Amino acid sequence: MTSLINPRDSLERQNEKLLKISQALMRKVEQNTEQSGFAYHQFERAALLETEVQQRTLELERTLDLLHESNAQLEDAKVEAETAWSNLTEAIETINEGFALFDENDRLVLFNRRFCRDLKDVEDKLRSGLFFEDYVRAVSQSRYLALPPDQSRADWAKLRQSKHRDEHVIFNASLVGDVWLQVSEHRTSRNGTVILQTDVTDIIRMERLERDKMRHREAVKLQATLDHLKQGICIFDHKLNLVGSNKRMDRLLNLMPMRGNKNITFRSLFEQLQSDLIIDSGISTEQLNAWADSVGFRDPIAFEATTRGDRIYSFFAQEMPDKGFVISVTDVTSERTASRALAEMNEKLEYLVEERTSELEDALSEAERANASKSRFVAAASHDLLQPLSAAKLFVSSISDRTENEDIRQIVSKTESALQGVEQIIEALLAISKLDAGKAVFDIQTITLAEIINPLRDEVTQIARDKGLDFAFVESSLSVISDPSYLRRIVRNLLSNAVRYTARGRILAGVRRVGNHARIEVWDTGCGIAQKDQEAIFREFNQINPNPSNSGLGLGLAIVERACKSLDHPLFLWSEPDVGSCFSVLVPLARSADLSDRAQSEANTHRRGRLDGTLALLVDNNQNVCQAVTQLIKDQGGEVISAASADEALKIIDEIDVIPDALLLDYQLGTGLNGVELYQELNSRYGRIKTAIISADRSAELRQTCSDLDLKMIPKPLDATRIFEFLTSFDDDSGLDEPS
Repeated sequence: MTSLINPRDSLERQNEKLLKISQALMRKVEQNTEQSGFAYHQFERAALLETEVQQRTLELERTLDLLHESNAQLEDAKVEAETAWSNLTEAIETINEGFALFDENDRLVLFNRRFCRDLKDVEDKLRSGLFFEDYVRAVSQSRYLALPPDQSRADWAKLRQSKHRDEHVIFNASLVGDVWLQVSEHRTSRNGTVILQTDVTDIIRMERLERDKMRHREAVKLQATLDHLKQGICIFDHKLNLVGSNKRMDRLLNLMPMRGNKNITFRSLFEQLQSDLIIDSGISTEQLNAWADSVGFRDPIAFEATTRGDRIYSFFAQEMPDKGFVISVTDVTSERTASRALAEMNEKLEYLVEERTSELEDALSEAERANASKSRFVAAASHDLLQPLSAAKLFVSSISDRTENEDIRQIVSKTESALQGVEQIIEALLAISKLDAGKAVFDIQTITLAEIINPLRDEVTQIARDKGLDFAFVESSLSVISDPSYLRRIVRNLLSNAVRYTARGRILAGVRRVGNHARIEVWDTGCGIAQKDQEAIFREFNQINPNPSNSGLGLGLAIVERACKSLDHPLFLWSEPDVGSCFSVLVPLARSADLSDRAQSEANTHRRGRLDGTLALLVDNNQNVCQAVTQLIKDQGGEVISAASADEALKIIDEIDVIPDALLLDYQLGTGLNGVELYQELNSRYGRIKTAIISADRSAELRQTCSDLDLKMIPKPLDATRIFEFLTSFDDDSGLDEPS
């Protein structure tokens, strides 16, 4: 639909058109009176149109008023913006630093007259819209920019452009004429860039002056320090020019004063010294010059030189971080003279030491031979003594079983006690000899303390009662890991010692649990031991308070101390004179697994009975032992075939054609086969037979041999109970018996 009014016309033009249209319509209505209805309709339409025109006119007038008001506000804002821009321009002009603002597209927006003022060939190129990259290129090409010799202008521009990517940048730029600018670059919130250029020339010059002053002070201190050193010092730069030395250097090498002389080089200095120095440490002058001329890393070098006046100097040269090096010179004449004198003295001392060592070796060899002779004598004497002692004990035991006379039994009992005492003395001598020689053999196993202490309690109770002493014992169910024989001997010796040296009062023994250990304690109210004597009591044949009533050789505590040390059982002593003493031994407790193994072993222990029908082959070259053992076995219902040698034993078995149930073989049978070899021969002929080796030889070698062959070992002097237990055990009950 085409409109009669053009909206693009002004309001006056539109009103004019509407008036003309209204007049034309009125004239048309007046001319067509015959068409009154139509004319009235047209008039009505014209009236409505006039109303709309008036309303539109009012709206247009209000819009025009708003437009005039907006134009007025815009004009005010323009004035304010121009005023603000003028104020901003004036503000940045008042800044002492150079100021520039780049927008987010790195185009120059605003800068003051101080920006790049010192770069006059760049100042003319600054304009709004200049790209940051072009600004950097212009600065890098400026003739006023001073760069280090090793940096090109392209490298500087590349480095400056890379810094632009950082959020915050500060650096100093050097200009010609010793002028310095500090350039500070910051990011704005809209990702623009603000650059400030501050003249820091005065600050840098002042810092340089202070640094020079401080360097001078340090140089004075360094020179004073160098002059007080005993060593001569000279310092060369990377060009081999002398840059420092001390007075000592001049005096040592008889040189003209070098300080302040700037014409001395390393090569000229050593050319001056060559006429008076002889380098004698395997380095030549050419090698020394090559070291100084090296452009790579120099390893430190050291050499010595001798002067014509027989002075000896030690030189040491080392590189410094700036590729220069320092040389120190030390007069070592007195040290080398003393060293030569010391070397000569050492040679004399070495000769004397060798001579004395030879004498000591001869003495040691003699002592070792004497000790070996002593050990062989003790072993031989023990063996010779134990043989008849074994027979005597067995005969006495046999008498006790064959008589009902109480008087005879008492005599037999006293005889057994006497023999037991002799046996203990011999065993003590043998034990102390083995412990001293380090040849004692230990059978470490899990044992209950009740097995060790309860039998000893019965022994000590009667002895203590006879002396009028009270003896109390606190029982323990703990199990420990130790050698049962030696632990029994340790406790017996401690109890016997307590009874021997306690005249009145009481003795108390018991066990305490201390962590993973059991501590066996023996308390007494005896005479006590003074502090000065508490180490001496553990020496053999040493009795602090000898008393005729206290029989003994003084070996008990010596054996205790050596056995505890060998078993790694700590031994403790508390004692106070006239109050009493306490000896205690710390023994490790057994683990639960060890206790289970022992319980199983005890569960498998075989019941024993009489020897009815048991046939034993006894081979021993000692007639008394043979008779005693034969009588013992027969008293228990067994039968014995005895022989004095291996050949005789083999011959008897061949003749009777009967294989015995058990073999009791003495190890030392004189000539021919020994006991172990006889067992091996019988085993090869007739198969395995339950066998025990009886011997006074308690060496580790024999015990190991018996262990390897799964043989029982019964030590001499023989004990009736051990023989009886061996003969009543089953065939698989074998192994080493613990030493008595």
